[in-house]
Amino acid sequence: MTTSDQQWDALAQAAIGIMKMAYAPYSKFKVGVAGLMDDGRIVVGCNVENASYGIGLCAECGMVSAIHASGGGKLVAITCVDQHGNSLMPCGRCRQLLWENGTPTTQITTPEGIKTLTEILPQAFGPDDLIARKETR
Repeated sequence: MTTSDQQWDALAQAAIGIMKMAYAPYSKFKVGVAGLMDDGRIVVGCNVENASYGIGLCAECGMVSAIHASGGGKLVAITCVDQHGNSLMPCGRCRQLLWENGTPTTQITTPEGIKTLTEILPQAFGPDDLIARKETR
């Protein structure tokens, strides 16, 4: 599936809109993410910090929860933005979450342009690896 300019614009607007809802009183670093699903709907997430820093939630975690809460499916395209609306590269943990909820060809905006999940998470580990390495007796 090719993502149109109009769809990328809609994702950017959704990511910026949800970023404004982020709860980031400690870092002051708000993040928003929007994903286009294979059925055409857009799901969003924002970061949520906590006074016990280690238990904060990344925006991507919120979006993945929204994916499953709204019926599941696979990500086709993703935009993640910082508090200024600039493209933001997800951390390694979040790349793994996106991988499992997308496909190798899912597209994502990055500071270097649009890339696939395979490009930002080469040699990814996923559900197929668990099956392939399952112990048999």
